[in-house]
Amino acid sequence: MAAPSGAASCDDFAEFQELLRVMRTIDDRIVHELNTTIPTASFVGKVDPGQTCKELYESLMDAHTKRERIIKNCISQTSAVVKTLKEEREKAPEDAALLKQLRKEQTKV
Repeated sequence: MAAPSGAASCDDFAEFQELLRVMRTIDDRIVHELNTTIPTASFVGKVDPGQTCKELYESLMDAHTKRERIIKNCISQTSAVVKTLKEEREKAPEDAALLKQLRKEQTKV
């Protein structure tokens, strides 16, 4: 099970959550993955269990690495937006819309 590739957009939080849900599929189905990776007694001679386990491990590590990279990227992007909004807030402390946007971004982080 491969995780989706490509740049994740952090603008739409619901879309970002859905992307993470899809990327977690391999973790959520680990029991199934193990059952299909480790051969039964009748298939031991046809499949190298060491190699298939290694491939499963590499797949898991790749999925975790991609997911971590996307999460850290979105945290970085959102933190930069929060910093900018805080600077704008200092210049216009009475702007309610700005405060609302700042709180929204802080919640995302």
